[in-house]
Amino acid sequence: MSRLKILLADDHKMFSEGLRSLLQDDYDLVTVENGQALIDVAGQLNPEIIIVDISMPVLNGFDAVRKLKKEGCAAKIIFLTMHADADLVAEALSCGASGYVLKQSVGEELTTAITQVLDGKVYMPQFVGNASHRASDRSASHSLKLTPRQREVLRLIAQGHTMKEIAALLGISTRTAESHKYEMMDALGIQTTAELVQYAMKLGLIST
Repeated sequence: MSRLKILLADDHKMFSEGLRSLLQDDYDLVTVENGQALIDVAGQLNPEIIIVDISMPVLNGFDAVRKLKKEGCAAKIIFLTMHADADLVAEALSCGASGYVLKQSVGEELTTAITQVLDGKVYMPQFVGNASHRASDRSASHSLKLTPRQREVLRLIAQGHTMKEIAALLGISTRTAESHKYEMMDALGIQTTAELVQYAMKLGLIST
């Protein structure tokens, strides 16, 4: 049986070498140092997993992942970063990521994240869960404004699906899916998709 391929994009060579020692026994690992190289190599390698930093030369991780998804890349995306920021987690999910791991807790957490995203789950760091628990009555009362179908659409948006994909999964038209999205944003007073994803985290619609 051939081993799963992981493509790692990170411009810190020593960190990349540390990850190689962590992953090489179980996976075939290829490394690149910037976002454009990530796009170029991903098209040739067809990896099952892409692990990517946010801040990189030439093209940042978010823009690189968006381009890959637009080109039809099927790899599971895990952002590996030093930034413990819920807004960045929301942005990562909105551009198609399935996981977000902090560099300072990489060790066993990264291997756990890889296993979970390969199983079709979304992996989030603990600080997102803590923020979700603190958020509260206000979020709970807002959630009463959402219909069951809107909550389904919200969950799928938060998992990084496009509106076309959501429509296919739910058996509705793309226009109807988009209507659900904008009705939610209007009802909740939310202006961007990233804010909508962050709201889904607070409701616990994404497993942490």
